[in-house]
Amino acid sequence: MPRPARFRPALSRRTRLGAATVAALVTGTAVFGIGQATAEHSIPRTDKEIPNLTQVQDKIKAYYGDTVTADGEHYASPRGNYAHQVRGIESKARGYLSKALAGHGRAGKAKPAIVLDIDDTTLLTYNYELQVGFHFTEESQDKYLAHTDMDPVFGMDRLVNWAHDKGAEVFFVTGRKEAQRDWSVRNLKNVGYGVPLDRRHVYLKDKEHPPPYLPCGSTCSTIEYKSGTRKHIESLGYHIVANFGDQYSDLRGGTGDRTFKMPNPMYYLP
Repeated sequence: MPRPARFRPALSRRTRLGAATVAALVTGTAVFGIGQATAEHSIPRTDKEIPNLTQVQDKIKAYYGDTVTADGEHYASPRGNYAHQVRGIESKARGYLSKALAGHGRAGKAKPAIVLDIDDTTLLTYNYELQVGFHFTEESQDKYLAHTDMDPVFGMDRLVNWAHDKGAEVFFVTGRKEAQRDWSVRNLKNVGYGVPLDRRHVYLKDKEHPPPYLPCGSTCSTIEYKSGTRKHIESLGYHIVANFGDQYSDLRGGTGDRTFKMPNPMYYLP
């Protein structure tokens, strides 16, 4: 997905965490559902309504179980609360897919498929986020992706490979730009996604040459782009039984029997 800067003014496509949401991270209260990155658009009336940014970042690090290597790289811990939460979602998804895929083996039925986002759904951006201080720019993302492989989201590589072995066709639909295709495919391969990763299975956002099946062309919102691409996939003879994403905009717009929301408190993409 394209990565507008977090903690920026509202002109960015990526929206800052709202005051109430960030305060909840600082105090530990639950303002929103599990894994939901949300945003408020109200203007704080006094400084007391604005949480301390350093404390918010510390809460995020604690949630991911921040681990620092000898050379100063930051990684999420496989024993942290983020990893624990992700494994719970994967367990539910595996139980659902076991039943959903079992009913799709009969002749004449559309081939079952699953659709997944990339950033923070199949590949974990946490190390990149810490490197740039949660301050996204296209330049920093390009530099990072060109030379660094992101780790898989804990266990998602195994879930995806298992679903493919059980008969699901696997599609990746990401808002990353088309120019990042080679880096994205290399990363997915290198960290263990053993599924087809050609152009028929990996969709990136191409603003310069948008596909004809998207009526909105180069002006698509995230929801329009992703839901339109899912409709295109089903037009090829597939039936989407599950759709995975870390943003609600990854999941809205229809097409797909069930959605699985992955946790992401780091940024919000409308």
